[in-house]
Amino acid sequence: MAQPSGDTPADVPPGIRAAPDGGGAHRMPPWLPKAFVLAGAVVLGFMALLWLLQRLRELLLLLLISLFLSFAIEPAVNWLARHRWRRGPATAVMFLVIGVLGAGFLGGIGSLLALQAANLIEGFPGYVRQVTGWVNSTFGTDLRQDNLLERLPTVTGGMSRYLSSLATNVLGIGATAFGVVFKALGVLLFTFYLSAEGPRFRRTVCSLLPPRHQLQVLRAWEIAVNKTGGYIYSRGLLALISGIAHYAVMAVLGVPYAAVLAVWAGVVSQFIPAIGTYLAGAVPVLIALTVGASTALWVLLFILGYQQLENYLLQPRITARTVDVHPAVAFGLVLAGAAVAGPIGVLLAVPFGATLQAFGSAFVPRYGIEEHPLTEPDPPGGHWWRWLRRN
Repeated sequence: MAQPSGDTPADVPPGIRAAPDGGGAHRMPPWLPKAFVLAGAVVLGFMALLWLLQRLRELLLLLLISLFLSFAIEPAVNWLARHRWRRGPATAVMFLVIGVLGAGFLGGIGSLLALQAANLIEGFPGYVRQVTGWVNSTFGTDLRQDNLLERLPTVTGGMSRYLSSLATNVLGIGATAFGVVFKALGVLLFTFYLSAEGPRFRRTVCSLLPPRHQLQVLRAWEIAVNKTGGYIYSRGLLALISGIAHYAVMAVLGVPYAAVLAVWAGVVSQFIPAIGTYLAGAVPVLIALTVGASTALWVLLFILGYQQLENYLLQPRITARTVDVHPAVAFGLVLAGAAVAGPIGVLLAVPFGATLQAFGSAFVPRYGIEEHPLTEPDPPGGHWWRWLRRN
């Protein structure tokens, strides 16, 4: 067995050459300082990126909103462009149509709410007596009107103090309103250019990618446009049907402002997820209460019945080819959107989730399902349910 030479210590592993002073095994590798510097640079760069994203959060949110709004109007702009319209005027026409509809809706609803709120506040004690009397005579209860009326001064006094404190903060309200208007104008500007210059913008994006990835990006872009536009137009059709049905019923029952209330019920119930149904039904019921408690009850029963008809018959047929998101998934998306971006996130959550779902269907591979008791589908229902669920 060969003995180590006298120049090499016995405890040095084979393959490592010792330094003349015998300390080579404990010397720092030459690459370690560079690794420390690189790690520090990466950490600093990451922190700088987080700081920059925090500073640009509102701008990025405005760009995201503008992108989805451009997705929503682009099918109509493309249709006009195919009929020899230039994209700039076509986008301007869509903005004009949306602006006229929005102004008419907000103007009609605002005047109605202001007038009816005054009427409701003025006649609230009489409504309380009427409703409690109807409940007592119908259900055999013993609600005392005096106890309810005794609480009215406290409630109205608290509301008056709150409104007074709100009125004193005129400067803060003005600054907030200016910020909202400025952001709205920014969204409109970005949306206009993203729609009017859509083909040029997509060509710029594709020029930064290799040819094998350009078709994938364009396919994903087309899915986003189709799903977002399909969501808007299918909801618009459902809002139209809902508005016509609500108008017919409220006109028959003699509810005042039936046309404006029908527009409110149709638009709010379809374009505000999760809580829109309750907001849409609350205002017509309150206005119907000014006519009579029985009228308000009939309106409430119709709203509940119509929601069932819409959920099981109309919505599956209309949204089958556009956006098909499970109600539980839609509710979770709404909560997530509210947590991330507030009210704007609530409005964008469902089309964003539908777009991600379409991306998954197009790009994520699917496999066959192994037979197991936990994966067995429900047995088919009766003829009536099969007819309702048929697409």
